[in-house]
Amino acid sequence: MFIAANLITAVAEVISLILYFYMWVIIIRALVSWVNPDPYNPIVQFLYKVTEPVLHPIRRLMPVYNMGIDLSPLIVILSRAALPVQARGVGASEDVFVVHPHGPPHTIRRGME
Repeated sequence: MFIAANLITAVAEVISLILYFYMWVIIIRALVSWVNPDPYNPIVQFLYKVTEPVLHPIRRLMPVYNMGIDLSPLIVILSRAALPVQARGVGASEDVFVVHPHGPPHTIRRGME
């Protein structure tokens, strides 16, 4: 059970890290869009290819309201911040059973180590 909890925690941390870097890619794309970049630039193409699958459905649901401002990156970033993804303690029980080689096994409360 302890191995499964560690595996779930590790997977949750990797997902959290990927989402963190993806958030920065979206921020960079939003900043680049303000300067009207060359669409044939490989970096710009990469940014568009990576972020467009997430931003396009949001743009379809949200009208622009003739402001000329694309708010879809802001909505993605705010929804990422609202996700209750906390890697610490995911899948782990409150009590941890510890076996020491030179002592009796005992149970400790998580956070009290």
